[in-house]
Amino acid sequence: MTASPIVIAIDGPVAAGKGTLARQLAARYDYAYLDTGSLYRAVGSKVLREGGDPAAAAAGLTESDLAAGDLRSEAVGLAASKVAALPEVRAALLDYQRRFAAHPPGGKRGAVLDGRDIGTVVCPDAAVKLFVTASDEVRARRRHKELMEKGDTASFEQVLADLRRRDEQDRARATAPLKPAEDAHLLDTSDLAIEAAVAAAAEIVAAALKR
Repeated sequence: MTASPIVIAIDGPVAAGKGTLARQLAARYDYAYLDTGSLYRAVGSKVLREGGDPAAAAAGLTESDLAAGDLRSEAVGLAASKVAALPEVRAALLDYQRRFAAHPPGGKRGAVLDGRDIGTVVCPDAAVKLFVTASDEVRARRRHKELMEKGDTASFEQVLADLRRRDEQDRARATAPLKPAEDAHLLDTSDLAIEAAVAAAAEIVAAALKR
């Protein structure tokens, strides 16, 4: 009998560092990795480009949608937060995420998923759950730096305001709001360099998997 894949769920707000931690942990354990936020960003991008029903956009996502060049823009991020509040969009993408976790591609023995409701909704039985956070100002500085490196001219104040608006949308939505799972390990990366944050996350995962 084949053992069930090990699932690591990593949740948190934008620019907290969860994506970096998820990718590093997936590489360390040779697990499959899924950035679930990219699914919602792809839906948001498609709606911005083509209009129409967000649920239909979610149901009809293609590989080219997931490779759109504007997925990391602020406009798409805000659109993603809006479409993510729609129950029909979340339902359309939930099966995709759960299939990925239950059957990691490439024959991997585990999967790491990062998002906003992985530990609470998508994979409530995940072997390890992390909720990664950082202060608003630290997250805004990280996001602003990322945007500047891509040639975006948004000011720090604008990025901070957008980040806080998106946080409020994510926390206030009726369906799968952003919040830690009751059994999640909390990791604040405000004062941690990338290497230290990865080491702290790896220590939490290693201890959890030994139980």
